[in-house]
Amino acid sequence: MSDLGALGRRAKEAAGALALVPTSDKDLALHTAADLLLERSEEVLAANADDVARAEAAGTGPTVVDRLRLTAERVVAMADGLRQVAALADPVGEVVAGWVRPNGLRIQQVRVPLGVVAIIYENRPNVTSDAFGLCLKSGNAAFLRGSSAAISSNQAVAEVIREALAKTGLPEDALVLVDDTSRESAVAFMRLRGVVDVLIPRGGPSLIAAVLEHATVPVVIDGAGNCHVYVDATADLAMATEIVVNAKTQRPSVCNAAESLVVHQSVAGELLPTLAEALAGVELVGDLAAREAEPSIGPAEPEDFATEFLGPKMSVAVVPDLDAAIAHVNRHSSGHSEAIVTADLAAATRFTREVDAAAVLVNASTRFVDGERFGFGAEIGISTQKLHARGPMGLRELTTTKYVVHGDGHVV
Repeated sequence: MSDLGALGRRAKEAAGALALVPTSDKDLALHTAADLLLERSEEVLAANADDVARAEAAGTGPTVVDRLRLTAERVVAMADGLRQVAALADPVGEVVAGWVRPNGLRIQQVRVPLGVVAIIYENRPNVTSDAFGLCLKSGNAAFLRGSSAAISSNQAVAEVIREALAKTGLPEDALVLVDDTSRESAVAFMRLRGVVDVLIPRGGPSLIAAVLEHATVPVVIDGAGNCHVYVDATADLAMATEIVVNAKTQRPSVCNAAESLVVHQSVAGELLPTLAEALAGVELVGDLAAREAEPSIGPAEPEDFATEFLGPKMSVAVVPDLDAAIAHVNRHSSGHSEAIVTADLAAATRFTREVDAAAVLVNASTRFVDGERFGFGAEIGISTQKLHARGPMGLRELTTTKYVVHGDGHVV
């Protein structure tokens, strides 16, 4: 894969230059890219229509096609995402901490770019612009390898962005897109030691498994989202219904959609019939207590409680108390986002302290766990691991730090 290595070296060279680019120049490039995306949206949408047509002809399911499809509104959202990133504070050069030692030595911990951020992703051509925007603002080169299903869309978006970089005098190789979408190139991409500083996979379980098996570069996992909503005994049931419906149905194909519902037994009899009606079109499968409370709920297999459905299906469990709810969530959670609906402050406090996840919400939909909704602008992914980033990964998560030490002839 000599060509792949050459592409990586181009990204590496660009990264060295980008680390020194002033904030104003990065922001100008982001605004220019946003403007060009809108000006050239017809070309982008035409390329995407080719991808969608191929996917549908191949019998691809509606959930995957939804992730692949671009619309005029989604292109506008991509452009808005770039502008939002431009409006954010530049993390590069930020002094995280500073102190003076008793001997007069001055030490500062300063944010610096990671270098080459490699992203391997499936479908979702919006990732091409989102990843570029966050990488550029944080001083990194974006080295991207999308899926064959979205290749035409990714090429069209990348062409627009590289044109914007050229117009503003920044290295075009701030974004390098790999056109080879073969499995062999994917494995080689994961093994570019000495070129890739961090690899972020964005995709389903098979992609994550492949990265864990083959990658020899540092990896931050953008993991699955088996997200729970627990409705506590004291919950406002109207609020709970609205939250569950939003978390499950607002966009069921994404990782922060709710897949699992946990209900306190004292409210199950009242809540579940209402929810079953409100979630019309969603297949509910549950344990015996859930089925007794609402007969339309089908029987759940054991694995259903740990499954990210990414579609119109949801598991339901009824629990006797908060302890059992927390235990159920922690046992089946993928570590993404977990929510409690409750009027009991003590219950909310225990849930937020004891549930092990990247994000824990109180009386709010899991759909809020998102870089843009957190105020990060676009996100590079949502990390479900604990090092070095966890939760939505924005600009700061795309930097590392180095220590700058000032002395005055100090010797040990």
